[in-house]
Amino acid sequence: MTVTVRVPAKVNVQLAVGGARPDGFHDLANVFLAVGLYDEITVTEADALTITCEGPDAAQVPLDATNLAARAALALGARHGREPRVHIHIAKDIPVAGGMAGGSADGAGALLACDALWGTGASREELLDICAELGSDVPFSLVGGAALGRGRGEILTPLPVGGTFHWVFAVADGGLSTPAVYAECDRLRIASGTGATSADVPDPEPSPALLEALRTGDPLALAASVSNDLQAAAVSLRPSLTATLSAGTEAGALAAMVSGSGPTTAFLVQDAESAEKVAVALSASGTCRAVRVTSGPVPGATVL
Repeated sequence: MTVTVRVPAKVNVQLAVGGARPDGFHDLANVFLAVGLYDEITVTEADALTITCEGPDAAQVPLDATNLAARAALALGARHGREPRVHIHIAKDIPVAGGMAGGSADGAGALLACDALWGTGASREELLDICAELGSDVPFSLVGGAALGRGRGEILTPLPVGGTFHWVFAVADGGLSTPAVYAECDRLRIASGTGATSADVPDPEPSPALLEALRTGDPLALAASVSNDLQAAAVSLRPSLTATLSAGTEAGALAAMVSGSGPTTAFLVQDAESAEKVAVALSASGTCRAVRVTSGPVPGATVL
């Protein structure tokens, strides 16, 4: 038997970061929006747990037990007394190490695919619990749509969205380590005198204006309220992102921001026609490796 699951990328329209916690994580107010770039995870019965990968930057994807897809199969198998004897094939289209939750998507996709393949009958709550064990962004990859993530991002509240938002993504050369970006965020806060611990940094809260912009589907209002507390850290580690952000803004994007921990940059635009115009300008700018046009919100992990 074979099961294939399609899982979307995400963009953080707000990423408010609190101070460092004793466990090394940071409390977040993380407003996720799932967008129509997808990985497809195909799980097939096999003699042993193996992983293969194809697509852009597939060579950067680990094919061992550190891969979140493998960890998902192991975690579900452990809970239900199953040896994870499966071949997991990842067809990648989400940028690797690009701040769009590609690895998290693979984990959520493999989890849902193994659940369907094995007929474990796991509840939605159990699947989300396993997702939270795997990583902070994995629960949202399962759920999709739009949601507010609390805690380290894994405690989700679905959010209403009143329309479709159009995006252009500029893919940078190479990736950025998420832990390195958070560490740089802490370093910059200490250097600026604002501190980095939970006692020094205000509790992160979602923007009421941003939540209202999502609810009404107003791209202009959303553009005025998007924010990413990790952007300064990502740009500090990858100064070339400044030129990419400027190129998109000059081409007419309503808002330009680093996606998550980067280095992919995200440009909110008015409509599909504007998206094509910004995409052409970014491609011609020479400031990025590839350009992708899409929209959201879209559903989360789905069995095909």
